[in-house]
Amino acid sequence: MSLAKKIVLHIPSGYVPGVDGLIAKIIQDGVKFVAVVGPDCAQVEDMIDDAAVGDGSDSRFILTSSHPGETLDEVVKFARLLSGEHAGDVEIVEIG
Repeated sequence: MSLAKKIVLHIPSGYVPGVDGLIAKIIQDGVKFVAVVGPDCAQVEDMIDDAAVGDGSDSRFILTSSHPGETLDEVVKFARLLSGEHAGDVEIVEIG
């Protein structure tokens, strides 16, 4: 099943090895926006950005944000406010 174009990635336990596979799926499914919440959220956001750029030969633009110290509900509300090409339903993906 494909991911929505706009997701909130909730990692309540911080980085876990399964995040790497999920990042590959985010790129493969053409996700347009990822907000990351939970411990290590800035690190995971950087990993998504790096994966989107890759080696530069097939870069993809993904709008990302990390939300240290914020609750899942706050981040979902933020994601719902996005408009334009980033409008639409928010899928919450929890890993860890």
